[in-house]
Amino acid sequence: MSNDMAELLFPDVQQLPADIYSLYPPRKLPSSALVTRFAPSPTGALNIGGLYATLISESLAHQSDGVFFLRIEDTDKKREVKGSIENIIQSLLFFGIHCDEGPQLSGIDKGAYGPYKQSSRIQIYKVFMKHLVQNGLAYPCFCDTDDLQKIRINQQNLKVTTGYYGRWAKHRDISYQEAKEEISNGKPFVIRLKSPGSSDRRITYHDLVKGPIDLPENEQDIVIMKTDGLPTYHFAHAIDDYLMGTTHVIRGDEWLSSVPIHIQLFEILGFPIPKYGHIAPIMKQVGATKRKFSKRKDLDGTAEYYKEQGYPGMAISEYFMNLINSDFEEWRMTNPDKSFRDFYIHTDKMNASGALLDMKKLGDTSKDVIARLTAKEVFDHLYNWSKEYDSALYTLMDKNKDYTINILNIGRTNRKPRKDYSKWSDVLPMIAFFYDELFEMDILSGYKLPTNVSLDVAKEIILGFSRTYRFHNEKDAWFHGIKELAGELGFAKDMKQYKANPNKYKGHVGDVAMVIRVALTNRTNTPDLFDIMKVMGEKRVLLRMKAFFSQSIE
Repeated sequence: MSNDMAELLFPDVQQLPADIYSLYPPRKLPSSALVTRFAPSPTGALNIGGLYATLISESLAHQSDGVFFLRIEDTDKKREVKGSIENIIQSLLFFGIHCDEGPQLSGIDKGAYGPYKQSSRIQIYKVFMKHLVQNGLAYPCFCDTDDLQKIRINQQNLKVTTGYYGRWAKHRDISYQEAKEEISNGKPFVIRLKSPGSSDRRITYHDLVKGPIDLPENEQDIVIMKTDGLPTYHFAHAIDDYLMGTTHVIRGDEWLSSVPIHIQLFEILGFPIPKYGHIAPIMKQVGATKRKFSKRKDLDGTAEYYKEQGYPGMAISEYFMNLINSDFEEWRMTNPDKSFRDFYIHTDKMNASGALLDMKKLGDTSKDVIARLTAKEVFDHLYNWSKEYDSALYTLMDKNKDYTINILNIGRTNRKPRKDYSKWSDVLPMIAFFYDELFEMDILSGYKLPTNVSLDVAKEIILGFSRTYRFHNEKDAWFHGIKELAGELGFAKDMKQYKANPNKYKGHVGDVAMVIRVALTNRTNTPDLFDIMKVMGEKRVLLRMKAFFSQSIE
């Protein structure tokens, strides 16, 4: 009867599980190698929690010389959002997460264990569904919404566990003739797993993150195929994880309650059970409280937000390493020049409670990461980012490539490089004065002179500096010239001299340098003034001195 039922439900399925197995041979990897995956549903932009879990999965695979792959779980077509798959792939690329296998932006799969979209694997799932029906382990259920609601009301009245199980499973023992008649009448049906579980029994498994976990067995006859012929997530992921050789699964702890279902599925199908690790959600600080990120309310809960803001992908990944294992920070201090990829993560050292996304700490980490880059690397990252998110900056950089690289190199060749930028959107406001068109717009509203220097004295300083300025002077000679100018104009040549008798002087050499700084940049806080002049070049420096002097006279 089971064979007849299977043929009735799946008349077009001719393959056997053995035929499928032959298409997915075991991976030829060392015994210590891990095979992990990221398996999102294309229902919107990649969220920050998904990115965090993905980095863990990818790191575990690659540090063990294993395989990390991307699989798209797109069987819920009602919730699918157009462009989500491309967004997921692009986000992983941006954040430096390398998939050995999976869908590509070209639309072609990479890897020998595909297809990597579940919507392209429907026939595979049906082979295993038919196999379960043939073995009396699954059956068709013709209950509609009203039927299920009646069962639920009766269970609530009797104060028993609600659901479709045991004596409440109306179609659990449906006959071939009954099923045939229902199908002939056009009645929609699902396929349910005939659960051998009981809520009176417990399962124990060792979670990679949380340690020993004890849960009741699954007794529900879960749906494994929906009325549209598509598999449920529970069923499809078990088939795919086995065929693709998945050994370890890292996911959010909202899936913890599904572990009994998943273990039961693997056991019924005769598959080895992968090791599961359930991580707590990343938390957000809101006032004095912490809460989970909201998909609806928190724009900063998506990976796309951090990309738009201009946080380098590698900075986000490095910051996440701090959240994954607390000893990363100590490792980084002793390995300042190594890639975060050289850090070996351990699942048993992960934060079992929710890790807090600290934006200040993220900013500091990002500054450190950017400071380790060369000027050319900063330029390339900034150029690519601005092409998509800041057209004005992109135009400036495209027109002034060498000049911009020299700007970005200021303070970068020291043993302790400057840490000015935490994200790419910080850069233009800090270097805008270098570009003549932006500088000219800035000075339309006037120069920001220090309050202790009058306009007449400022004009004297700029005039004197313009006459004595020599572009090719070394820094010591350049500063000596400024000190001499300060003395000639009644300023103390150094702070010690000024502090000893402040009433004797108009100010000190720092005030003189500040006026020159304002004439060149219209700012009072900039990188090293000598370095700025070297990058600007003699012609630009003298033109700006002239512009200052001319506008001051007006």
